[in-house]
Amino acid sequence: MPWNDPRVFQLLSLFLLGCGLMGLISRRTFLGMLISFELILNGAGLNLMTVDRFFHQDLPRGEAFALFIMGVAACETAVVLAIMILLFRRYKTIEEKKLRGLKG
Repeated sequence: MPWNDPRVFQLLSLFLLGCGLMGLISRRTFLGMLISFELILNGAGLNLMTVDRFFHQDLPRGEAFALFIMGVAACETAVVLAIMILLFRRYKTIEEKKLRGLKG
């Protein structure tokens, strides 16, 4: 059965990482970049859970790291969305090319 093979989950986490990196490079809005970064974090969490489940079953380290990644992702999403709302209110756009003049 393929669900008992860790390579399936490793390939899925690699696929999520690749999709996230591709989206991070190709997206032009901060919202698209945020979604791509979330895919990268989800791939990392799945990878940690897979390693913990199939290779180190005695301690729940993978679950703890995955919960930590989820918490960091939630905080990062809240901060970035607040910044995006402020930028949109001030400049009426969230496209990163139009906001390049904000460098200090």
